[in-house]
Amino acid sequence: MSLSDPPLVPPPPPQMPDESYRPPPVPPRSGCATAFMVLFGLILLLPGLCAILFGVGSLTDSSMDPTLLFLVLLGLLVGFAGVMLIRAAIKGPTR
Repeated sequence: MSLSDPPLVPPPPPQMPDESYRPPPVPPRSGCATAFMVLFGLILLLPGLCAILFGVGSLTDSSMDPTLLFLVLLGLLVGFAGVMLIRAAIKGPTR
């Protein structure tokens, strides 16, 4: 280091966010949207119920049809989507 070099100054520490700052609250969802979500979720539960019934019925059958197995799995997936939609409607919007 020579005399003509500027002195080395450490960079300032990073600014920490203020502890008192809170993001603005999420606006509530309208009651109509929540009702439609629950209603559509209940409609999606019906294929899941049918999939359970057909799945139990196919387990008692000696020959397992792969097409029926695929439809049972698809119905269970749709039913799960209905459960998750109802859960999201009840829980409300999150940030």
